[in-house]
Amino acid sequence: MAYKLVVSQSDHGRRLDKTIRSMWPALPLSVVMKGIRTGTVRLDGRKSACDVRVSAGQELYVPWEAPEEKGGSFLFRRTLPVLYRDDWLMVVNKPENLLVQPDRKDQDNVIDRVKYMLSIEGAEERAYAVHRLDRNTTGALLMALSGISLRILQDAFRSREIQKTYLAVVVGKPMKRGEITAPLLKDPGSNTVRVDSAGKEARTLYRLLAAGGGLSLVELELVTGRSHQARVHMAHAGHPILGDVRYGDGEINERWRRRGVRRPLLHSHSIAFGALEGELEPLSGTAVFAPAPEDMRRLIELAALGFEGQESLLDRHGPRNL
Repeated sequence: MAYKLVVSQSDHGRRLDKTIRSMWPALPLSVVMKGIRTGTVRLDGRKSACDVRVSAGQELYVPWEAPEEKGGSFLFRRTLPVLYRDDWLMVVNKPENLLVQPDRKDQDNVIDRVKYMLSIEGAEERAYAVHRLDRNTTGALLMALSGISLRILQDAFRSREIQKTYLAVVVGKPMKRGEITAPLLKDPGSNTVRVDSAGKEARTLYRLLAAGGGLSLVELELVTGRSHQARVHMAHAGHPILGDVRYGDGEINERWRRRGVRRPLLHSHSIAFGALEGELEPLSGTAVFAPAPEDMRRLIELAALGFEGQESLLDRHGPRNL
């Protein structure tokens, strides 16, 4: 029996095939691709390519029944790509335009998605975000699946036994390597952060990977984990992240918006574990990678930001030994 649904705001800008896979996770990829290829899957009544990006409010027709009503009373029945999973923690690959934790009860978010995924498995629905990513920051996000693992991971962050690295496309060309140590102060009223001597210590290391067309691809290591740290520090250094409306260069953002840049091009690329304790000790000395998202890859190609080793760096996926 065919099924029709309206694309939600949480899926806005997502590829058609990935939107379908998130709603029907048990459906074989070959079935999804055949439906799209033959036109039995339709978007607003028309045949569409698998990589077309859906918009909120569009009508999606599929030749399958409604998603299975598993997982209790979850408002949003969506899944996430899993980069690593064991009994104690999960690392998911967060897409753009998705909150980690909701501001309201009716908002799609990472925590509820992970709980829904656990409910499908019949596992205990306990999931805690160990750190945060902004709504439009993509990539690796660490989730604890128990109170014990949450405590161990929080302690590891405090003792800096967990290292996060990001990929970002920035304006201009920074030095090959650098360090930014400007203190950051958050204004809770406006949800903005600024460099201020009264703020908290913040330290960011960066490494230039490639440059071209007035833009650069950099790797960022956030030694501290302050709100908006990468965005504010790079703007403070004179190299704001491309697409960052709040802290970036408006004129340059507008120029690239017309070429498809819809968000700050910041991606959580890896989470590396140093010495962990207790049940998580086997993870010590490993890192989990999230491959670069498609919009960042397109920009790298469009701006001719080529560099040796690009493919292997951008494609790193899942756990690796350090």
